[in-house]
Formats: sequence, structure tokens, C-alpha cells
Amino acid sequence: MPAGLRIALLSCVLAHAAGLRAGGGRAAARVRASAARVHMGASPAPRYCESVYTPTRRPTRTVWVGKVPIGSEHPIAIQTMTTTDTRDVEASVEQIIRCADAGADLVRLTVQGMQEARACALIKARLLERGYETPLVADIHFAPKVALLVAESFDKIRVNPGNFMDGRKTFEEKSYDDETAYARELEAIEELFTPLVLKCKELGRAMRIGTNHGSLSARTLGKFGDTPAGMVESAFEFARICRKLDYHNFVFSMKASNPLVMAAAYRLLAAEMYKEGWDYPLHLGVTEAGEGEDGRIKSAIGIGSLLQDGLGDTVRVSLTEDPEFEMGPCTILRDAAQRALATPSGVRAYAETSRDFTSYERRRGTLPEQRERDGDFDMRGLLHRDGSVLLHVTRDELRSPAALYTALGCKTAVGFPFKDIATVDSIVLDAPPTADDADARLTLRRLQTAGVGVLAPAAALGAAPIDGAVAIYDLAAIGAAGGALPALPAGALRAAVRVDGSEDDELLLSLARLDAAMIILDVATPLSRVHASRRVFEMLARSKCAAPVILAGTFETPSAEELTIAVGMQLGSLLVDGLGDGVLVSAPRAARTAELRPLSFALLQGSRMRNTKTEFVSCPSCGRTLFDLQTVTAEIAARTGHLPGVAIAVMGCIVNGPGEMADADFGYVGGAPGKIDLYVGKDVVKRAIPMEQACEELVQLIKDNGRWVEKEPAEAEAVAVAA
Repeated sequence: MPAGLRIALLSCVLAHAAGLRAGGGRAAARVRASAARVHMGASPAPRYCESVYTPTRRPTRTVWVGKVPIGSEHPIAIQTMTTTDTRDVEASVEQIIRCADAGADLVRLTVQGMQEARACALIKARLLERGYETPLVADIHFAPKVALLVAESFDKIRVNPGNFMDGRKTFEEKSYDDETAYARELEAIEELFTPLVLKCKELGRAMRIGTNHGSLSARTLGKFGDTPAGMVESAFEFARICRKLDYHNFVFSMKASNPLVMAAAYRLLAAEMYKEGWDYPLHLGVTEAGEGEDGRIKSAIGIGSLLQDGLGDTVRVSLTEDPEFEMGPCTILRDAAQRALATPSGVRAYAETSRDFTSYERRRGTLPEQRERDGDFDMRGLLHRDGSVLLHVTRDELRSPAALYTALGCKTAVGFPFKDIATVDSIVLDAPPTADDADARLTLRRLQTAGVGVLAPAAALGAAPIDGAVAIYDLAAIGAAGGALPALPAGALRAAVRVDGSEDDELLLSLARLDAAMIILDVATPLSRVHASRRVFEMLARSKCAAPVILAGTFETPSAEELTIAVGMQLGSLLVDGLGDGVLVSAPRAARTAELRPLSFALLQGSRMRNTKTEFVSCPSCGRTLFDLQTVTAEIAARTGHLPGVAIAVMGCIVNGPGEMADADFGYVGGAPGKIDLYVGKDVVKRAIPMEQACEELVQLIKDNGRWVEKEPAEAEAVAVAA
């Protein structure tokens, strides 16, 4: 079977994943239906990493970029991209130096035309004069002749298979029912691409074959659609030419703005390379991740999920910020991955039968139902169907109810809390208030009336009962006591079971016999959270245990940025596989409830589970950007940031293709200097709008499509204060 068709068969289940944002809904249903069709009589899923039991790096050859080696025998390299006009030599040199001083191993520059290519030679010379040998990468779109020129001065050439030959007409979809026409186009690619390959081979230059989900060629879209399968085949078309010419100094990348699509494409690529016996390194990145906490957590989810499986040899975190600020999260991801790879932390081998990396099908636990004996307590509010957020709350916090209600995301009316779209679903008390602590108990009762669940250790509830509470038991203790749940403490209505991943198979299989409202999966140190958790989910599948699983973790990190990256990397890696019904994030008390709640909701939204705020697909600026991206993104966010469930793409140009709009409802794109094009999905609906009125036009477009709601007064006031 031809490689392209084999890839298509393997991953047609992912055909709709590009548009998959929130959990549930028609998109997820289509994915599940596709999965059912593909796996009837299908062979077992192929290998995509070295080990599913322990962090193990995928072996690769070494690719040299100047003096920097990339591959499994070397530390993971980190890189970024300049935001300057490449023709401005001095500004570009200064920014490259700032990036190098911040830790960048490589720096990429956009090279649109011959003027930029000639400037690149000057940039390289100036850097060498100042003692900087940082390898430079030329970012090439639409311009094979430019790539040939810049290869004379730069160390690496990034080519985008989606537009290297076709130019901007690549964004027009075609049908390729005729295999002869498809083959002729491949021959044309080989003719155009061969001179660059030979030049790179002659000069010792490296290359990145960098597929982007948003800019697949008309040829690829016509045959595969905008799928991970199409992304992989697009890259392989160019890689086969390199191999035919005995050129092997190249790496692959499979970038998308949706972390699920991105992870799926890289895994599919790795699986196909295992089949073919190829060992080329991987460059990892979530493109157009955005800025701030959201950009960091989306990148940590996508990049981190792959690093945990030993995939990835160089990384870039693409943020809508100055490039030197990308080095912080890049370094954190690299260091965390290398610590995991160097530490024996896996689990013993077992037969993994329930997780299929070729499909996205979220495991949905059965949520608690209301029972007659629950009385006035509505136990259906303990968890949320699209993903739950639980948080630890202290007795001191209970004694400051107004501040606590705000921290938990509650709305209030005359001092009473009620749930909003981003309110914590349940709280966990390590030490419940005593019977004589009237103020704290009144706060608890009001939260319960609002539908917020209350959990506490069973032993603590025995000493200080709370009506309507959920009692937490450790699975190890249940096993030691004979395997049955003890009688609930006075007042408690449900039980939750805490699992740490070290339990033996038999004990984990016994979870199906317990009447648990939820399982709290809190992996014990030093086990790898990802690998130990996968084993637990395997045992749940074997025993047909349908209890919802909350992914819990305590993160000892010195900074908010490191906390964000760690949470995204460790918990997001599981959510990418559809494993987990919610999260319980803990941190030193320096990170209060007010910081952990938005982080937890950002994790769920970045994992395409629960939308609680506007989603921004925002590209990092570069020399192609036609406006001040950071300023414009902030302006758009100020006007539209109160629209949960709405996704807006803010892009400096269309070089990465309208396919990036597939993950957004609306697009604001630089079409020409001072002019903006507006999109609905992948379709441009308004062109050449003067920048001065483009934000208002975007708002009107959202209104015309029935997606606009006015800000509530409190929201409007908060935005004004923040500004």
C-alpha cells in the first residue's frame, strides 16, 4: 500500500479534529463515529514512541545547524524568531543578540524576498564581528529562489511544503481524483526543490521541512483534507526528495494552533518514521499559541505531551510577545523533559489496550446522579460534564467569605454566592471547620446552596461532620481493610477514592466495585505522572469502571510561569489523550485560590474541553507582520474578551494560511499595510478594511453572526480597571 494511503487509513479518524475545540458537541461526535468505522477489523495501533511505560527519548540521527547539534544524543535545543523587519540589519542584529543572551540556541528570521536575503548576509557578518556564532534560520514561504540565495549565508532553511511551490494559490482547494495529475505535480515539486537540496548538501546547511496545519497545499487538501494525515504526507513528499539525493541533514515539524491536532500530527509522523526506519529529529511547537498564561499553557500541553513520550529534539514556544520572552518557557519545558528522561520514574510494562493515539475519543466518566436521600443537597453540581475544576480551600479562607466567593469565581447577590460560567465546581477541605466555627460553617453552607460541592478526608469528617459532604478514602487503605468502602461519616452523602498510581493491578481493578462519586488520581513521587496515570486508566477500562477521574497534582515551583508550564505539561499530557474529567491543582500557599482557578480553567480550555472565555489564536509577530500585533491583540481582547465559546484569530499576515482559521470562528488578518481582512471561519468576508475601523468592523461581524453578548456591568468595570 502506498505510504500516503497507509497514513490516510491510519488517521482518517482525525479528519475532523482540526475543528475540535470544546468537549462534546457535533465535532466530537463525528470523531467518535469515524473511530468506530476505522477500528472495525483494523490492526492494533502502531508504535509512535520508544516506550509507553517510562520516559525514553526516541533515538535520532544528529543534524548539525552550524555548530549546534540537534538529535537524541544531545540536549534539547531551544529557539525563537525575530519580530524585526529583516531588512533593518541593525535592529535585527540587536534582537538576535538579546535572544542569544537569553539562551536561544538558534534564531529564525523571515526572508520574504531578495532584499531580505541580501540583508541576511549583512546580519550574519555583523553578528560574527560582535562574537556571536548563534546559528540563523531562514523562514521561507512562496520563494524557492530566495531560499537558494539565503542558503549562502544562513545555517538552516525552513521550507513550508504547503506553499514552497504553489505560491499563494495554494490556498485554493482542488480535487485530485486523477492520480496522473497528482503525480505530475509531485514531479514539478522535485524539479523545483532539488536545487535547494543540492545547495544545502554542498554547503553543509541544515533544513527544516516544516508543515503547518493552516497552509496545506491545494494538492494535499484535495486528497487528504486539512488533517494530520495530510500534514504528514505533505512533509514526506519533500523528505523523499531529500533522501533520493542522499541529503539527510534535516528535521521535521508539524505545527498547529490546536494542541490536540498538533500532538496527533507529530505522533502520526513518528509512527510512520518507525515503519520506514527513518530517524530524523523533530522540532516541536504549537503555532499561534497567543500570549500570557494562555499561550504558555497551550504550548505546554502540546509540546509537553510529546516530550513526555521522548519525542522532540528542539522546541519553540510561539508567543505574541517579544522573542526573548519565549526563552523562559522554552527553557522550563526543556529542563523538565531532560529531568524526566534522566530519572527512572516509569511503571512496569503492561499491555496497553485502551489508549489509541490515532483517535481522539475522550473517556467520559459517569457524573453523580441525584438520589432520594440527598435531600436539599444537589449532588449533580459536584462535577461539570465538559471538565471540572476542584480546588483546596483552607479554614482561614472560609472565614473571609467575600474574598473566597470572588476567588472561586462566584457571582454574588446581597452577599450570597451563586455559580457562574467559570466557578469552581467543588472545593476540597484538608481540615474541615469545627462545629463551633460558625462563620466558616455558614460560608460552607452558602457555597453548598449555590451548588458548590464539598470534599474532605473521611477521617477528618468523622471528627468534624459536614452535612452533604463527600468523604475521601485512600484506595490503599480500602484494600488493606478488605476491599470494601467503610460506612460514610455522619452527614456525608458520597465517597471519593484517592489513587496514587503505585497500587497493584488487582487493587486498581477493584475500583469498579466501589460506589465512588469520583476518583482522585494523585500520582505519588517519584513516579512519572503521565505513565503511571495511563496505567490506572488502562485498569479502569479493563474493569469497565465508569467513575469520573479528577487529575490531581501538587506543584512545587518557584514562579508563576513555571507553575503554568508544569501544570500544562503534566496534566495536559493526559487530557490530550482524553484521559481525565477534571483537575485539582495544588501549589504552595504563595499561589492562592485566585491564581489557581484561572490556571485550571485555562488548562481545560487549552485541552479543548470546557470553554469559559474567549479563545484567541494569535500569531507571534515577525518581519511579515503588517501591524503592531501586541497592541492590536490587546485592543481586540479588551473589546471581545467577554465572549466565552468564541474563538478569534489575530494574525499579522496570511502566510500560515486560512487553515489556521479552522480553529477560530472569526479572523482579523493583515492583508496589506494599513489594511485588514476579516474572516468567518476559513472564508474571507471583508477585505482591505482601514486599520482604524477594523476592530469595530470585527465587533459588528460577530454581532451579525449572532455571537455577541454585551458585557455585564461588573465585567465592564473590571476591564476598565485592568486597562
